[in-house]
Amino acid sequence: MTTTLRTGLIGCGRVAQRVHLPFLTDFPKTQLVAVAETDPRLREQASRQAGCTTVSGYEALLDMSEVEAVVICVPSGLHAEVTIAALNRGKHVYLEKPLATNLEEAQSVLSALQKADTVGMIGFNYRFHRAYQELKEHLRSGSGFGAWIAARTVLTAPEETLPDWKRHRESGGGALLDQASHHFDLMRFLFEDEIEEVSARVRSQRSEGDTATVHTTLAGGLTVQSLLSINTVNEDRFEVYAEKARLSVDRYRSPSVGVVTDSSPIPGSRVLRSGLDLLKHGSYRLQTYRTPGREPSFRSALAHFVESIRAGRSPLPSFDDGYMSLMAVLAAEESARSGHAVRLDSRGLST
Repeated sequence: MTTTLRTGLIGCGRVAQRVHLPFLTDFPKTQLVAVAETDPRLREQASRQAGCTTVSGYEALLDMSEVEAVVICVPSGLHAEVTIAALNRGKHVYLEKPLATNLEEAQSVLSALQKADTVGMIGFNYRFHRAYQELKEHLRSGSGFGAWIAARTVLTAPEETLPDWKRHRESGGGALLDQASHHFDLMRFLFEDEIEEVSARVRSQRSEGDTATVHTTLAGGLTVQSLLSINTVNEDRFEVYAEKARLSVDRYRSPSVGVVTDSSPIPGSRVLRSGLDLLKHGSYRLQTYRTPGREPSFRSALAHFVESIRAGRSPLPSFDDGYMSLMAVLAAEESARSGHAVRLDSRGLST
């Protein structure tokens, strides 16, 4: 491998333009060789932004012998197809979540990675967010908060920002694939436990499956309640309740963990402190809302991918982590259809 990792970017939509393209063009350990994008307008924008070769089809990019690794940002319904094609050509792959849209495709991706003997990483960048890493340390240490009781999460976004493919489950859309996949992975990452059972209800208001409520039980017994939606305001919160405290991460409002204990200020002064925190982290909030690609977790995840290739080690989160998150998503979908809770084992689902 050369000193700089020669990379290709497949798919250049909004997230790729805000996150991946800037990283690949200015990170000193990567050289962006080519961009593949089917939309002529987006392809022209990528050409101006990156100044590299652009092609319309991903096959042409994968046929370039100089490309050592690819970052894949195509619609979710194409994830398995493009990833398998890249692995079959011996490329290292960073794939935005989800791994695939069904278990059969996901198993084919895992098989292709095993045969390719290259690096495969799934884009769960939340694992690299400073606040979630801080929360994980609290959970590991206990921090004197007593036993963990339950958790609650919210991940929502406005409908008007959706591309058309995210409005239909067949092409990889819906709140469960788009939103819940992140929080299912966070549950496994933070609590270091597997998801055992999922029950869910799904509504379709402005697009297919755009809102879901999910009740998740981990193998150790902890329960997590979640609201996921692509049909309301921007919210991204993860709260954990212990006997003596509540720990919370609010990704849009603060870069650190919020802790409320029995000795925390009385409710009235909490409101005042909340206002002071708002002023303290105001610039962070503005930056996160307006330019989410500048959030450091995206760059940290991609840098980890590059360093893993250079060091010859397997990255985390792995494609196996993507598989387990997808199983939870599919369990939630099955529960919504059947009206019953769905249990997960290592490779399948059962009611």
